[in-house]
Amino acid sequence: MTQVDIIVIGAGIAGLICAQQLRRGGYSVVVVEKSRGVGGRAATRRVGGDRVDHGLRYLQPTGETVGKLITAMGSDLQLWTDTIYQFRSGEFHPSPMQRLYICPQGMNGVGKFLAADLDIWFGRRVESITPQDNGCWFLDLAITADNYPETPQNIAAKAVVVAIPAPQALILLESPAAQIPAALVAQIRSLNYNPSLAVMAGYGEDKWAALENRNPLWKGVEFPEGDRLEWVSLDSSRRQNPKTPILVFHSTPEFARQYLDVTDLETPGRILLQTASDRLFSWLNSPEWMQVHRWRYAFCQESLSTPCITTITPLPLVGAGDWCSPKSINGVLESGMAAADWVNSQLQKRRLPGEQIWQLLAAD
Repeated sequence: MTQVDIIVIGAGIAGLICAQQLRRGGYSVVVVEKSRGVGGRAATRRVGGDRVDHGLRYLQPTGETVGKLITAMGSDLQLWTDTIYQFRSGEFHPSPMQRLYICPQGMNGVGKFLAADLDIWFGRRVESITPQDNGCWFLDLAITADNYPETPQNIAAKAVVVAIPAPQALILLESPAAQIPAALVAQIRSLNYNPSLAVMAGYGEDKWAALENRNPLWKGVEFPEGDRLEWVSLDSSRRQNPKTPILVFHSTPEFARQYLDVTDLETPGRILLQTASDRLFSWLNSPEWMQVHRWRYAFCQESLSTPCITTITPLPLVGAGDWCSPKSINGVLESGMAAADWVNSQLQKRRLPGEQIWQLLAAD
């Protein structure tokens, strides 16, 4: 059985930056990820030869830490826009923003940048976490993707970082076998998430003319009114020389909740496209292709307002992510870094990179 110093559950933004800090401090670290990619909600889907961003909308330098990430990523990012429009009462209203950045190769590039040189076990979901008499956590893993046959199905470590959405963390930590203090479990149980549906839709080349003549020349539009549509992005505006128009539509939480457990997502997807068609272009309800993704845990409604939550009972374990910090990439990054500092304080108290992590990542 594989045994390491630290296991990080979840290859989202918080988990990756935490793992980087600890690995570069000299610890042996394994990241366990149930999907086949990194970045969590910084997600990009391949559709034919196209990349489509259906999760994280952009990076915005709203804090010092995310500003350093933007600087470190350099040419992997490009300025997308400095204005988002709001559609209210049938009219567009400009909402000047700080400079908004995107990855031309897809927003999962953020996760790939943070994942450099990490040992990540893809296609494995943690089924249980149990303390052992030898002072290690034992994690039993289930196979979620069958193209990683050589990846083990169990692992042990001296400390665990839980960097997945709170409802998923709760399933693991409320089990009596985990022996987690009731007060910490209660904190996690108190958290609620907003869901979202993301519709990706492609259109024919004949629609370029209408898009190029749109007034104003928006790239992203928010819809504060109504209970279905929340956001529309001209995804093609992120790409180099796109062949055909692709747009992404995000639902409101209220609309997504109606379809949390349905298997056929085409129906709500069509409803969202019709809503957008009524507000923007009449042809938006007739794409050449469409795909729908359900984000069951898109945003934590109200975080715990602490960088991370910790326990040394029965063994060192820390929770990190958007459910600990305010819902921003800056907060998520700081949560992951705080989790790394805490784990280090419980183990060998090594010298971690801290803020130097950005220069190290940029140099890779």
